[in-house]
Amino acid sequence: MKTVKTVLITGSSRGIGRAIALKFAKDGCNLVLNCSKSQAELDAVLVEVESLGACAVGILADVSVYSECERMVHAALEHFGQIDILVNNAGSAHIGLFADMTPGDISKTLDSNLLSAINCSHLVVPQMVQRKSGAIVNISSMWGSVGASCEVVYSSAKGGLNTFTKALAKELGPSGIRVNAVSCGVIETGMNAFLSAEETADLVDQIPLSRFGTPQEIAEVVAFLASDSASYITGQIIAVDGGVI
Repeated sequence: MKTVKTVLITGSSRGIGRAIALKFAKDGCNLVLNCSKSQAELDAVLVEVESLGACAVGILADVSVYSECERMVHAALEHFGQIDILVNNAGSAHIGLFADMTPGDISKTLDSNLLSAINCSHLVVPQMVQRKSGAIVNISSMWGSVGASCEVVYSSAKGGLNTFTKALAKELGPSGIRVNAVSCGVIETGMNAFLSAEETADLVDQIPLSRFGTPQEIAEVVAFLASDSASYITGQIIAVDGGVI
């Protein structure tokens, strides 16, 4: 009989996180969904994944705060007994000149994109090590590899996330735990809703595949990296960017 895996996905109330949740639900996994603020959005995704037959629980928590991560992970373990797969998807962008950012802007961008993944991994890893089994997938960005003007701190956080991925993979490999990241290109999400038609066209012109990616395309790669089909892949930053880099 196939063992049902439990997946914790941060920032899973919309966009890429929601698509990842739906993919794992279709694959028959138990789900722990999370967002920081909107109970209504979280409940809506819960209804969607449960309609696909998944057992799921939703937990409001700001994953940039360690104590809130601790509460979330404890509740997840109480509910399902273990966490087999962690997807560190939560994050936020800040568009603007570096010189114009406030200390609060800088802290929020670093905390939401990098510290959140460190917090959740730190709390989930011990029970994975105990079982000598598990997979972690971090959602990064192409800007973490090449940097982006007007997204300096965001680029820095994603670059740190890439290095965190590689370093943690080396540390956890002997315990049978794999750690990888998906480096996203421009994806059709609410994060890009501010773009004008002209800006969108300019971006599309820079993408060899001549279009934005979809959240579902990211979800497929995440599910693959977390699966047994990727059993010899760890410490990798997988670019899903339409060929930009």
